[in-house]
Amino acid sequence: MNKLKILHLYPDLLNLYGDRGNIVCLVKRLEWRGMEAEVVKYTRNNTEPPNLSDADIVFIGGGSDRDQKIACRSLLKCKRELKNYVEDGGVTVAVCGGYQLLGKYYRLGDETIEGLDILDIYTERGENRLVGNVVLKSDIVPGKIVGFENHGGRTYIGSHTPLGKVIYGFGNDDSSGYEGVAYKNVIATYLHGPLLPKNPLLCDYVLTNAIKRKDPNFSCLPPLDDAMESAANKYIADRFKYKWRT
Repeated sequence: MNKLKILHLYPDLLNLYGDRGNIVCLVKRLEWRGMEAEVVKYTRNNTEPPNLSDADIVFIGGGSDRDQKIACRSLLKCKRELKNYVEDGGVTVAVCGGYQLLGKYYRLGDETIEGLDILDIYTERGENRLVGNVVLKSDIVPGKIVGFENHGGRTYIGSHTPLGKVIYGFGNDDSSGYEGVAYKNVIATYLHGPLLPKNPLLCDYVLTNAIKRKDPNFSCLPPLDDAMESAANKYIADRFKYKWRT
């Protein structure tokens, strides 16, 4: 397998709560297996549209409403290319603001941020922020997915499959009981933390999908000694176990 190319969109604008750590996690979990990764950073200083033709993973982090608007205005210029990439099985991880950008719009009171319309979702601003730790039960990986949320938006995902069921925390809208979206090879979520170091099995799920897209004969990644990572994940989940929703 040739090295994986990771396209990091707007690290200069969308990097709340250590979201850049997700890139580090992807790279290190490849390196520990003797594989290579190339990280390409696409910033607001780039004058040409991002090159998706050879991207194996696209990552979009979270940012303030102001920085999110700047990023979205730029990405709207390549809206069709991004949608085609996703529909063709392109692997994408979108966190918080990046998650919202994949939808139809994010309404901020009297102002509406037009989204990329890649996912059939939309976001409305709520009266208060949803802040705190989150624990999910998901069909994607065994065990629990954990993270930290801090968002004023309420995202409504319609008929999309959620990333997981909320057993602790608020999730997409503090009412549906679900968090994030899993669509084709897209993982979209409000979970910071950063997400992937806290959930190494989810990181490997992302990497496996990217490798399989390049090599359909690929079966699975070699195992790593994740004793410490698994213990940390379990500690976070169990810390709130007495408050889990059934």
